Amino acid sequence: MSYPPPPGNYPLYGAPHGAPPAGQAAPPGYPPPSSSSGQQQGYPPPQQFSQQRPGYPPQQQLYGMPPPQQQQFGQQHAGYAPQPYPQQQQFPAHPQSQYGNPQQQYGLSIPTPPSPGYGPNTMPVNDATAASAADALRKAMKGIGTDEATLIRTLCHYPAPLIPHLKQTYQQRHKRSLEADVASETRSNFEFALLSILRGPLQQDVFLLNKAVKGLGTNEDLLNDVLIARSNADLNAIKQAYQSMYHHTLESAVRDDLSALTERLFSMILSATRQEESAPVLPQSVDADVEELHRSTEGKHGTDELKVCSIISSRSDGQIRAIALAYEAKYRLSLEKVLVKEFSGHMKTALVQMVRAGSDRAMRDAILLEDSMAGLGTKDEMLISRVVRCHWDRQHTGQVKGAYKVKYGKDLVQRIKGETSGDYQKILVAMVE
Repeated sequence: MSYPPPPGNYPLYGAPHGAPPAGQAAPPGYPPPSSSSGQQQGYPPPQQFSQQRPGYPPQQQLYGMPPPQQQQFGQQHAGYAPQPYPQQQQFPAHPQSQYGNPQQQYGLSIPTPPSPGYGPNTMPVNDATAASAADALRKAMKGIGTDEATLIRTLCHYPAPLIPHLKQTYQQRHKRSLEADVASETRSNFEFALLSILRGPLQQDVFLLNKAVKGLGTNEDLLNDVLIARSNADLNAIKQAYQSMYHHTLESAVRDDLSALTERLFSMILSATRQEESAPVLPQSVDADVEELHRSTEGKHGTDELKVCSIISSRSDGQIRAIALAYEAKYRLSLEKVLVKEFSGHMKTALVQMVRAGSDRAMRDAILLEDSMAGLGTKDEMLISRVVRCHWDRQHTGQVKGAYKVKYGKDLVQRIKGETSGDYQKILVAMVE
């Protein structure tokens, strides 16, 4: 089944998100190139599914996992490929079901495995490498003064799954805590960046979530960054680690900090019942979602917020990408603009970020990085957290740099250099380069 292009100057259905309208030439360097499907350096390959059902779009990579093989598009920009959506095959009629049960709506699928650092380590552990790194780190902090360059060089690209083994090796060899030594020997934003790396992806998420909800008020940006557009496996790992660390559930912490419909939205997110990325994208289900979203927003007086939240929070990235493309093709207005118009506050930013992540995860992350630096003053801890989150996946980092260049017409590394200085600047640049 295919969707006809709308009259007027709109992209064809199936074009990559952000592509120029039909009939217009792409600007120089866009769309960016496809990334290879080779194994990410230092990481185990993601779990492969033996057989793919017909009609799957290429799935976006999960956080911490290398992106899949991408389709080629004309003249391209190095390191970045927005997600294409190929023409779907015809599917038999699929019975409609109640929203809120996404498995019935789109069919059963194979669970996505946890990202590196969120489940049991499958990487080979090299004791000699860990010992060498631990000794180099101790030497860099021992005595008078600190060798910051060695700290940066050793930690910036250490594989996420092996961070716990490095800390254990440091403790065994030197009878000291690596995190405590770093906290003692460094200061300010440089310290925050190093400790963010040493926590590893899972514990860093738990730390940021506690930071988001403790005290008066809620840090909505932190909450969005950690919880939105995550796989079910990663969310379940985060919930378990949070309860183990703070002795109460993440659901209760978020529920106590939020209110009304926003609390309901995050309860849906934390239920960890999204469609898996292996689920097919069924055209008739996409059509049903598009119709329901329109009826719940522009097609009626007043907005059915919970219906919109239920659909968007329960769909996979591939399904959201298809829904966003089909919505714009049918109603000549992007789904993101509809959400901006119909919602406000925290719920608006959360829903918009879900749609952006499903449509083009690299572009979403490029926009978040710019938001950390835009305006008067840099949101330093936010910038650090977002750079650290990207840097665990080197291929994704390259895509984010390409997306940033396409979106803002400037180099991400140079932008970061203009907002930072000293060792703080050096560690961020080392993670991005």
